[in-house]
Amino acid sequence: MQNFSLPINTANLKLLFSKKFLLVIAVSIPSAIVADFFNIPLAWMLGPMIAISIVALNGFKVIMPKLALSSTLIILGLHIGNYIDQNLLSQMKNWFWTSAIMFLYILFSILIVSKYLEKFSGYKRKTSIFSGAPGGLGPLLILAEYEKSDLSQVATAHLIRLIIIIVLFPFLVVNFSPTEALEIEKFDYSGQNHFNLLILLFFSIILIFIFDKISVPAPLLAGTLVASGILQITDIASYKLPDESINFCLLILGASVGCRFADKTVNEVIKNTAHSFVATVLLVLLGVVAAIVASYFVNNSFLSLLLSYCPGGIYEVAVIAIAFDLDPNFVAFHHIIRLLMILFMVPVIIKFIGKKN
Repeated sequence: MQNFSLPINTANLKLLFSKKFLLVIAVSIPSAIVADFFNIPLAWMLGPMIAISIVALNGFKVIMPKLALSSTLIILGLHIGNYIDQNLLSQMKNWFWTSAIMFLYILFSILIVSKYLEKFSGYKRKTSIFSGAPGGLGPLLILAEYEKSDLSQVATAHLIRLIIIIVLFPFLVVNFSPTEALEIEKFDYSGQNHFNLLILLFFSIILIFIFDKISVPAPLLAGTLVASGILQITDIASYKLPDESINFCLLILGASVGCRFADKTVNEVIKNTAHSFVATVLLVLLGVVAAIVASYFVNNSFLSLLLSYCPGGIYEVAVIAIAFDLDPNFVAFHHIIRLLMILFMVPVIIKFIGKKN
């Protein structure tokens, strides 16, 4: 399993100053500003994602250093941790049922979508199973390589799905929810105890290390938000980062999605787009059903439930939840659970129904 566990070394530091990453920054910032000028939802994510995707597909060398991603995940964890309080802990007893619904959602998603891809797109059975899983691209690519599946088809299917989700969901929120995007507030620098930030980072690093060792999915995000939440509930330390840091996260995550097309060709993407779109529609419809069922067990808004059962990347979904204030803890928890379930279920499904091809 591929984890982003504090990759601090000379090689990764050099990547921050490489021409490939400087090109990403040079393209991402103007594209985000232009998207923001035209009032596009989540402009700081969508602008860089689309722009870098175009740059990558046109043969330019781009890269997203692990250090840039790691800093983003730590920032997200600190933001989500601010939502944790005693009231949230009392609600978590109801999350058992929503987690059970997640298990069924994943199971039916893989079975239905993989069957579609195998029958109509010509994917081999194992490749269709890996492509039909609702998330977990990084770990799935490792498993797919071990099973000698088509890595290009698996990666392209997941990337196209991720772009569709990231593009469509913000417009859905804007048009069907009274919730508005996060308004940037002036950062109260003098009103906070900045030593608390050091305490948060210290305990976050300890939990990140532990979570990485025991193979918890997304250890940087999970470790930071758990440390932040525990320290806040116990009144040991709390710290509110400036809201502008969310725009940094949006930009890095959006550009990161675009960078994943660096080894793809336009023809390869076009060839897989139609079937990936249908697969995404099927996954979203199944997610809607799961969200409706889950609404009988919890009092969260329907959009936060829909985002929790959304087949997108855990980091991209988490930052959308923060940006639109859609129960970030609830959403992040369910996507971490989803990733754990996918890593357990896919090998089992491969063993029982993926023997052919």
